[in-house]
Amino acid sequence: MTHLAIKNVSKQFGDSFAVQDFNLDVKKGEFVSFLGPSGCGKTTTLRMVAGFEIPTAGNIILDDVDITEKSPNQRNVGMVFQAYALFPNMTVSQNIGFGLRIRKEKQSAITERVQEMLGLIHLETHADKYPYQLSGGQQQRVSLARALAIHPQVLLLDEPLSALDAKIRVSLRAEIRAIQKKLGITAIFVTHDQEEALSISDRIVVMNEGKAEQIGSPFEIYNFPKTAFVAEFVGTLNKADAEVLNPEEHTLLVDGVQFQAAEGMDGKQKGDKVKIAIRPERFSFASEIKKANVVDCAIENITFLGSIVRIQVLIGKTRFHMDTFNNPFLELPRIGDKTQVTCSREAVLIIGSEK
Repeated sequence: MTHLAIKNVSKQFGDSFAVQDFNLDVKKGEFVSFLGPSGCGKTTTLRMVAGFEIPTAGNIILDDVDITEKSPNQRNVGMVFQAYALFPNMTVSQNIGFGLRIRKEKQSAITERVQEMLGLIHLETHADKYPYQLSGGQQQRVSLARALAIHPQVLLLDEPLSALDAKIRVSLRAEIRAIQKKLGITAIFVTHDQEEALSISDRIVVMNEGKAEQIGSPFEIYNFPKTAFVAEFVGTLNKADAEVLNPEEHTLLVDGVQFQAAEGMDGKQKGDKVKIAIRPERFSFASEIKKANVVDCAIENITFLGSIVRIQVLIGKTRFHMDTFNNPFLELPRIGDKTQVTCSREAVLIIGSEK
């Protein structure tokens, strides 16, 4: 059942659209991430759900109530900002209880809820400290607890981890996801970090130039991108120009080397020019396991990346990267070696046509 519906929403500033004809249905308890580059409209969309921006067109429905025109204090949503936005003159407890005091809750109820939130974010011993006495990660936990304290119908998170260092980001994103699951709250998370979105989301909305390019699970977004933008933005990608050889058999030529795809040939004719994409990890050496595509190549470069070894191969005249797990007991080919690599039909994605 739909908990939050964003219907045909657009936001125009002057002559340009920040968001255009955006549609999304979010189920209760779902964790949805808006993923995209800066300026793609993800934060503007979040701000419209929060009530900080009013849509130029369209409607926002929360639990069957149209909240499109309602002010932020008239819609029951919690917001976590990138810059924490804690009150410096208030203690941790006072910050967490702020929204409840504004709502004129009884002091006994506020005290009980604040204690509950302190336990949830594991900062019970920091209740009387001020924000300047906390680390960045601790401050963001307080910001999260303040947003949750008011029992919001939806939790909105606007790039909450971008100001933190890498290690804290990883641990805190896992903590946010665990808390969201424990409470069963609906959450929308804005990020430009694909790893964040892929690791914690039920679904991802990939946005570009104010529009939703693709909506799907992390598995779908990564493995089956529907547009060239999604394929290129999410994950590492090999791209190449190709020519349709036989549309019925889904065969293509890349610099005279034949590949076979699983789909994407609808409406294509022999000789059509297309663009293909193959993820580096979808390649393997033909001696390990043979799949539908077995092609000759030359090893051009080998880069050690810790758990991954990235091998640059030349197929025809086109360079491809191949990622393989680092195995100290497996002998890798050497630069200049001639060998064969293989990939499945499903690994060959047709992401566009040349007009």
